[in-house]
Amino acid sequence: MKMYDVIIIGGGVVGSAIAHELSRYKLEIALLEKETELAFGVSKSNSGIIHPGTQNPPGSLKGKLCVRGNRLTRKIALELGIDFKEVGELIVAFSESDMEHLKQIKSDAEKLGVRGLKIVNKAWLTKHEPNLSDKVVSALYAPTAGIISPYRFVYDLSENAANNGVKIFTDTEVKNIKTAGKNNFELITQNSVFKTSYVVNAAGLYADEVSAMIGIDDFKISPRKGEEYILDKKLEHISNHLIFPLPEEHTKGILIIKTADGNPMVGPTAKEQEDKEGHSTSDEGIEEVFSAVKKMMPKIDKKHVITSFAGLRPIAGKDFIIRHEDKVPGFVNVAGIQSPGLTAAPAIAEMVARILKDNGLKLKKKPHFKKHRRKTTHLFALPLKKLEKLIKIDPEYGDIVCRCEMVSVKEIRDAIKRGAKTLDGVKFRTRAQAGRCHGGFCTCRIMKILSKELNIDITTVTKRGRGSEIVIGELR
Repeated sequence: MKMYDVIIIGGGVVGSAIAHELSRYKLEIALLEKETELAFGVSKSNSGIIHPGTQNPPGSLKGKLCVRGNRLTRKIALELGIDFKEVGELIVAFSESDMEHLKQIKSDAEKLGVRGLKIVNKAWLTKHEPNLSDKVVSALYAPTAGIISPYRFVYDLSENAANNGVKIFTDTEVKNIKTAGKNNFELITQNSVFKTSYVVNAAGLYADEVSAMIGIDDFKISPRKGEEYILDKKLEHISNHLIFPLPEEHTKGILIIKTADGNPMVGPTAKEQEDKEGHSTSDEGIEEVFSAVKKMMPKIDKKHVITSFAGLRPIAGKDFIIRHEDKVPGFVNVAGIQSPGLTAAPAIAEMVARILKDNGLKLKKKPHFKKHRRKTTHLFALPLKKLEKLIKIDPEYGDIVCRCEMVSVKEIRDAIKRGAKTLDGVKFRTRAQAGRCHGGFCTCRIMKILSKELNIDITTVTKRGRGSEIVIGELR
């Protein structure tokens, strides 16, 4: 049984960011994820916004980590070839009486160190956001807001971590944790037992249950469902910025979201629930979303929706829980990472590394840390001339599997080599099946490619892991 220095539980953006950060050091590290692929938990339903740090209390941990994470994300994006785009955000107001609220948000954000904030008037908005409702009178402009693919952020972080020695285990759910004194843990999974000196619990919606395994049960994760609706790509430029309403007590509100892949999104709702696996959308949800959105931008309509989904945010109070558990030396909880968790993830990783160091882990930098990663090729992001050159080098770039999103055989095979095992794994890495036809044209061919590349029977190809097989019964 191999002894690890650190084991991270949870393969979402936070767990992957921690793995990436710790891979800089001479350590034996493992990341355990219960799903078939990384990013299949909370991170798969993320809006992909890199927040500037507005709308967080100035004394909050999440606020400080959001501002730091915004800056770190830019650096990491350059190093790993991640598709980060700075688009800016607008928090809109509909009356002069809202101005005090905008000014308070601006003041709080400036205390956190958010740069470039200004309140813009109706003339500025008419020029820069012509599709906004004429009832919007002003807005707080935050230029440092950005967008990123949340899935590809996870995969690029984890791939770089693996290239620097981190061992990644999927389909590996931690069932129990045993301790035998200080810095001595056994993690029991369905298949094997892992031994380690330090444990980092980044298990998302299940962080409370993992923590309870070692006797720390002073917090509870309460899922907050958010329904989101993806619009046709022909509306890609309907807004030039991320559009926010004035925030409410428990939510940033229902937004108009530019995405790294072009399709605008609208949402999310914010509904408390107990079920950690309840991802259904509802008639009530779509009515709530479009009622709010049309108030800000009347041209957006329900007829533009091409698909919908619901994500669950792991709420454990008003702020993040990031701490070493002194009662169980060597155990670090990273829990309640709701919005702006995607933005804060690299800063959370830095904080976790400091906590581990302060509690005895020796951090000695690797002399040959692989800092950079070759940017993944996506045909949908390339000009025609570059595409023509690629096809001459490798004709498989010219064999288009997904017509909606222009994804080639070569990209799908590369995604499988990088770790995709399922249809969703291919979709999240390449966008194949993410267009208007939802895979109606390309799913069967992707299944055949998965079957061939993974050397598995096509009846065992799944959408997102065991229990989601596509072909049922015997093929004849």
